[in-house]
Amino acid sequence: MRVVEVTAYGGPEVLRMARRPEPEAGDVPGRVRVRLKAAGVNQADLRIRAGRYADAVGALKPPFILGTDFAGTLLDPVPGMAEGTRVAGFVPWYQELTGEGTYAEVVRVAPDWIAPMPDDLEFTVAASLPLAAATAQQGLGRLALAEGATLLVTGGSAVVGRLAIQYASAAGLRVVAVAHEGDESELRLLGADHVVTRGAPEDVVAKVIAGDPYRVDAVFDGALVGDALLPVLKDGGVFLALAPDRVPIGERGIRVETVRATPDAVQLRESLQKVADGELITRVADVMPLAEAAEAHRRAEAGHRPGRVILMI
Repeated sequence: MRVVEVTAYGGPEVLRMARRPEPEAGDVPGRVRVRLKAAGVNQADLRIRAGRYADAVGALKPPFILGTDFAGTLLDPVPGMAEGTRVAGFVPWYQELTGEGTYAEVVRVAPDWIAPMPDDLEFTVAASLPLAAATAQQGLGRLALAEGATLLVTGGSAVVGRLAIQYASAAGLRVVAVAHEGDESELRLLGADHVVTRGAPEDVVAKVIAGDPYRVDAVFDGALVGDALLPVLKDGGVFLALAPDRVPIGERGIRVETVRATPDAVQLRESLQKVADGELITRVADVMPLAEAAEAHRRAEAGHRPGRVILMI
């Protein structure tokens, strides 16, 4: 089967097409096979490829296959899902550390990592959702905010941020979003009460402090800004970090939380249905063939078009 391997740590040019044996049914106990139609390119993929998490992945060295999010068809039946069922899910790449990611034609997954897709949902849209939705929901759970609290969400134009805005608004939180210029109206429709256009961290801090509200109860750092955002928090507030290299040191009684999402099939199935019903909005920035994974990484790093870059397989 075709895969894209990280051949060494470095820029997008280290991603190369390769061939590996296709997994066989039952070759790994407790795993089933999915033939992929689409895979998402996440920010963590870019950081792993660049070597920024080399220490965190321990003994795992290139060549390995990146990728977490996927959508495709089930090759092996599982309880409640027959062979051929359209499914989506994500591989907990960091927890597994096998180097078997989703930039491949066939992946092996645990049944509780996947959920069936609604019939009218496109593979590309479904592949943009699993990890982002889990990160948003589980991250908000870590914050444990009371209804009416004010939450600052950075990266509001990207997939994780826009989902966090929607889930937070549904939970009764007052949401301040940091987003690309031009997305203000859309994000207000999605539940943001106040939108600040993105820029240098100090500019964002100044805009939030000068606006309404003066200080926020919590930060959901979807844009991986880090400790430069601490001034926007009230004393005793809470900061949620999504990347291990962007975890600030708490001050003024600020509680710092981190989240590394874990698969939740029930949660994912509900989210997929909400997207199909138009109750939850994700965003696909680009759709590209697997062979152009290096260019997909370049576009994702450039960040000119917010949203998930999807590889078609």
